[in-house]
Amino acid sequence: MEAGAERERSLIDTFGRQVDYVRLSVTDRCDFRCVYCMTEQMQFVPRQQVLTLEELHTVARAFVELGVRRIRLTGGEPLVRANVLHLVEQLGQLPGLDELLLTTNGNQLDKFAAPLRTAGVGRINISLDSLDEQRFRRISRVGKLSRVLAGIDAAIAAGFERLRINSVIMRGYNEDEVLPLTEFALERDLDIAFIEEMPLGEASEHDRASTTCSNAWVRRQIETRHVLFDSAVRTAGPSRYVQVAGRKSRIGFISPVTHNFCADCNRVRVTAEGRLLLCLGNEHSVDLRAVLRDPDRDFGDLKAAIIAAMQRKPERHHFYDGDHAQPVRLMNMTGG
Repeated sequence: MEAGAERERSLIDTFGRQVDYVRLSVTDRCDFRCVYCMTEQMQFVPRQQVLTLEELHTVARAFVELGVRRIRLTGGEPLVRANVLHLVEQLGQLPGLDELLLTTNGNQLDKFAAPLRTAGVGRINISLDSLDEQRFRRISRVGKLSRVLAGIDAAIAAGFERLRINSVIMRGYNEDEVLPLTEFALERDLDIAFIEEMPLGEASEHDRASTTCSNAWVRRQIETRHVLFDSAVRTAGPSRYVQVAGRKSRIGFISPVTHNFCADCNRVRVTAEGRLLLCLGNEHSVDLRAVLRDPDRDFGDLKAAIIAAMQRKPERHHFYDGDHAQPVRLMNMTGG
């Protein structure tokens, strides 16, 4: 098979979906403890079990050679990983990679924004769930809103192609901030995506089923002030976008709980310890670290393992379906 044909045809699952997007977690550690993502007292993966920067680069190169066009760096919080900029610079030079993206909580972004842009990151998603200092602290448990706002300002100044705010709206926490968060984004020409809270592990003190706000409800709140137009714009991820007339910003809705978007899933995740997760809401996975650290296996074996894994990618997730086992891993273990 010619190299070009390998790139176009290798990563296709049994449902005909082509995987061209990888979310690569560089660490399970984070400087926040957000209530929907982590427990307050976390047990992190021992460092020796986490992929080295060289191993992460090798995994990324294998995926790109198999046709992946976009890589998003995630965590935990990717910017707490030591020497992460070295990895970013290497990934930014991979032939065939169209986009290098990053998701962050923004806490370190004031010092990293400009170097990330120089290294080749084109778009950044920044988590922001409240514009109230005390409420922000309650949700993040340890974060300072002022630092995240400074990070957003630094990212705007650095000139990324697009910046997006990610907001998880939860009843009893921040459901009255849909409009303030929307206005914050519109005023700065930022995109914003509202993400339904996902039932991944027992991450906090609340019952997810009672706090989850549907994006249909979120959209209705925005429509009390703005006329929204459905947009034909599609990105590599699952967001469905609308726009406000006369504004550059896009408003996205990621609705894994109320609107299953699995039919056109083009994504897989690699956790910080090298577990290839084939679905956000299932435990189907392949241990890539075992291949990487086996002295009798080489780069070709790694690519073969990735190709074979596509046959294990399930058709869909089953959040809140009592007939199916729910994932027990937390979001920081999953990779954003």
